[in-house]
Amino acid sequence: MPKIQKKFTDYNTPHTPTWCPGCGNYGIWTALRMAVAELGWEPHEFLVVYGIGCSGNMANIIKSYGFHGLHGRALPVAIGAKLANQKLKVIALGGDGDGYGEGGNHFIHALRGNVDITYIVHDNQVYGLTKGQMAPTTEKGEITSSTPEGVIDQPINPPALAIAAGGTFVAQGFAGDTRQLTDLIKQGIEHPGFAHLNVLQPCVTFNHHNTFPWFLKRVYKLEEQKYQPNDKALAFKKALEWGDKIPTGVFYKEIRNTYEQGVSELKKQALIKQNLTKIDISKILKKYQ
Repeated sequence: MPKIQKKFTDYNTPHTPTWCPGCGNYGIWTALRMAVAELGWEPHEFLVVYGIGCSGNMANIIKSYGFHGLHGRALPVAIGAKLANQKLKVIALGGDGDGYGEGGNHFIHALRGNVDITYIVHDNQVYGLTKGQMAPTTEKGEITSSTPEGVIDQPINPPALAIAAGGTFVAQGFAGDTRQLTDLIKQGIEHPGFAHLNVLQPCVTFNHHNTFPWFLKRVYKLEEQKYQPNDKALAFKKALEWGDKIPTGVFYKEIRNTYEQGVSELKKQALIKQNLTKIDISKILKKYQ
């Protein structure tokens, strides 16, 4: 039977957002609901795993299966859920501090493994929930609550890092352009493998430099430049653009076997369908006696 056409409001809950008025998270929340609505998903067909931070507050306002994990640990939970049930559609959400700071190690190795999940990162270049401390993506020299004399560290570049680590789908969106962001989320979801989407998400309270007007003067769409995301060297070069011009769109994508396809036990059927009580582990135990 054909799926019933959905509206993005079908994924609302009785709760209302608690973000600051004008926060870029509203654009991501809207785009995510629009994407799953256009895909025709029912709330019981997908899981969203959240990290800690302002982005994690979305756990209360998306009608789906949800798991609010530990700081920086959204990806291990999301990957575990996908390996347990390959049929489940899995999305992970986190912030730049959560995902690239505390969760930086998980991020790099998730890119290598290529598990079939979608990872959306709210990149506001500060730790917004804990009052505006320096984050891994904060620009050098910025004054923050934890760097009163300016940031000393060089910021990381999430798309470039993702490409270098072996990502098979690497994209960047802007919270101020929900139409493009919706399309990018859909493309990431439909990609067979690990899809990373970095979203430029202005923090109106603690980041008064990288504002909506600041981004609107700089962002441009790769798809309008007839760009093709199949050249890794060119993708890396584009990902390094920052300053007067900042690209959005899909930087790079390739089709590569997913992690699930390489695990023999998962080729039989999903783990949740297997009777694990009948597995004989006596030979393994003898090795440690």
